[in-house]
Amino acid sequence: MEVSLIFHAFSAKPIDDKLKNVVEEIEIKKPNLLVLSARQFRYSLHQTTVEISIKEPHEFNVLEEFIIRAGLEFDPPLTEDELASILALDPIFVRRTAANLKTLQTLSSTSPITVTDEGRSFYEKESVPQPPQSVQIYAIADSLGGNLSFQSEPLSDVLVKLPDLAEFIKISQKIPDIASFSLAEIQQSMQSSDLDFHTPEAGKIVTGCKVVSPTKTIWKKISLFVIFDPLADKISIQIRGGKQIQSAAKWLDSLQAKNKISLSALCKSSNEAIDFERESALKHKNVEIAARLAKINQNAVQLRDGQIATTCLEILNAATNQILIYLPWLNQTVVEPEFLNLLQKLANRGVWIIIGYGISPEQELISSEIAVKLRNIKTVDNLPGVQLLYLGDSHIKEIIVDQKTYLWGFHNYLDYRGELLPTGESVYQMKIPQQVEEAYQFLVHRLQSQAEKLWNHAVENRDSQLAIEPLCVWGALGMEDTALKYIESHNWLELSPEWRNIILRNLKSPRLPTDLK
Repeated sequence: MEVSLIFHAFSAKPIDDKLKNVVEEIEIKKPNLLVLSARQFRYSLHQTTVEISIKEPHEFNVLEEFIIRAGLEFDPPLTEDELASILALDPIFVRRTAANLKTLQTLSSTSPITVTDEGRSFYEKESVPQPPQSVQIYAIADSLGGNLSFQSEPLSDVLVKLPDLAEFIKISQKIPDIASFSLAEIQQSMQSSDLDFHTPEAGKIVTGCKVVSPTKTIWKKISLFVIFDPLADKISIQIRGGKQIQSAAKWLDSLQAKNKISLSALCKSSNEAIDFERESALKHKNVEIAARLAKINQNAVQLRDGQIATTCLEILNAATNQILIYLPWLNQTVVEPEFLNLLQKLANRGVWIIIGYGISPEQELISSEIAVKLRNIKTVDNLPGVQLLYLGDSHIKEIIVDQKTYLWGFHNYLDYRGELLPTGESVYQMKIPQQVEEAYQFLVHRLQSQAEKLWNHAVENRDSQLAIEPLCVWGALGMEDTALKYIESHNWLELSPEWRNIILRNLKSPRLPTDLK
């Protein structure tokens, strides 16, 4: 991406050569993210060879069934010889079968015939356990993930010449004592490891586990990414083995949030350099917008002086579906009666209008008077006629109408009186579809991010009035399915009528939602 290259060219970040493609994938997938560091490390796993004992069932034979039924149904219980007499069998057959059932812990070792709890469980499944079988497997203790798992094959023991992650992050190097784990803990870990040795629902049960060889340290290669999100002003850590993000990243994130990780050591960079990258990223959107506009200026039509107001009003009046506006400042000069009347006429015609504003966090709050004037604009269905969102971090003014016309510049073109006092400032107009779409998608991404923040805030406070604002933003952007997904996922069904009104409004529009075409 050319813009990203322009921005990132100012610093030489610690990115391992083998991870450059992954970094590019991360930053292309989410353009707002900045990878501060991407490095490969090694960390230790502890592998122990163990032998497990497994019991599994087989369908009982007739004599086994009679003996177990006798133990369950006769009161007082019978001895083996008494049962043999009732069945008219040679006692030796009953004694031999009963002895085998005792060995399998189906019967207690005492006389008379008594069925154990395990025997009752197998009997309910019309089976008895087979003689235990022993299987050799491998217990893997992950010091980073903090878990114990089992696998059928041993890990590959290869030399890994990389920095030890434990030198940068405090990781427990204590070798776990497998013998100290309870049988229940081992059974649970076995099931979590997706091995079929312990499946109680099928009657297959692990009954024991013993260590058969000393624990061995195995080194594993992992990739660690330090990522900065300028929208949230937050640094997070991702760990990947292959392409999968490991759950240990959550633990590392919590350590980083508590300042228990040295980012300078982890990133192989100074704190000053990291701070520079963060500050640069916070200004990234301005640089990206400016670079994008510089790229397309040569193909744009330049408007000057008296052309600005006339052309701008003509384009706005011709809107049939959607208008996106971004203004660094939103004040009384802009929100004048003529402009408000225009917005009301457009809303009456069913045109969606979203206004983003703010050049920095200091301008996040606008006067209540301006907010009330804009929010008083309603559609014929009594939905908000104007969606008002704080975006910030841009000094360039933009208007996109019906995804067909793009206007931008540094001039107050919505309140311009150039015909009275020309100042030489200008606005650019673009109608080339590909470049208009690029500008549109960039602005939509910012609006969508802010809509999600509004929705989350509404959910936290269960504020249904506030929730309508992001719903209308998604409706204006043709993302009705997203609105419905959020309503359903948060079980906020009382918002369904508002969603239906949005759908009905779009059905009246020249553009139908994609899923309804």
